Order: sequence, then C-alpha cells, then structure tokens
Amino acid sequence: MADATTNSKAALIGELNGLLADHFALFIKTKHFHWHVKGPRFRDLHLLFDEHALEVRDQIDLIAERVRKLDADTLTSLGSVTAATRIKDQDSTTLAAEDMIAELLADNTTLIERLKGMKDLAEQAGDNATDGLLDDWTDMAEQRAWFLRSLLA
Repeated sequence: MADATTNSKAALIGELNGLLADHFALFIKTKHFHWHVKGPRFRDLHLLFDEHALEVRDQIDLIAERVRKLDADTLTSLGSVTAATRIKDQDSTTLAAEDMIAELLADNTTLIERLKGMKDLAEQAGDNATDGLLDDWTDMAEQRAWFLRSLLA
C-alpha cells in the first residue's frame, strides 16, 4: 500500500506542477489580452481581464507552496512552465475581443478539466489539504468560465 500511496503522491505532485504551469501561462495570456483588447467593449473587457489575471496570479504561490509542503520541487524556469502547461501560447496583438473571450474560455475549461482530474490523485495520495484546495480552485475557474461564456451568449 505504501508504494501505491507514494506513486499517487508523485503523480499528484506532477499534476500540481502542471497546474502551476497552467496558471503562469494563463496569467500571461490574460494580461496580454488585458493590454491589447480593443473595440466598443474595451473598458469592460480590459477590467474583466485584469480581474481574472489577478485572481489567477494569486493562486500561483498557493499552488507552488502546496508542492513544497509535499516535500517536492516546483517549476524553476520559463522552460519548465512551457514544458508542463496545457495552455497554448497566443502572440497575436490583433485578435478581436470575441476571439480573446473564446480563447480564455477554452483555457479556463482546460484548467477545470485538469483540476477535476486531480481529485482522484489527491484522494489516492491521502492528501485532504490538496483535495480541499482543488475544490476552491475549481470553483474559481468555473466562475471565470461562466463570466466568459456569458459574454459570448
């Protein structure tokens, strides 16, 4: 049983580092859209994207500290973030506002899928603290997705 728990813990740590990478990448993309959004809804979207970016940013340290509390190492460089994230880069500065919204919705949905997939790992590893945090982080991502989805309706 100890081997199964050890394996589950290692898998959970790997996914926590992936989640950390996703948050870094989503923060950068959301700030990018905050800086480059244009059009008649500029003010509202500029403020919403900044609000979302700050919420994502504030989770970064919590995720990294969770990895450290599990006596493991976190990501150490931009290269490690790039290797571990599921969030795709977006370098265009001319995307339409609707395309930015749709892309952030897809990215938050990707994040939600990762978070929900981690629940079983936390349970298998016997990590109640991570399990509870996953619920909170999922709720936050679902709220961001709801706001973005509502803008596209």
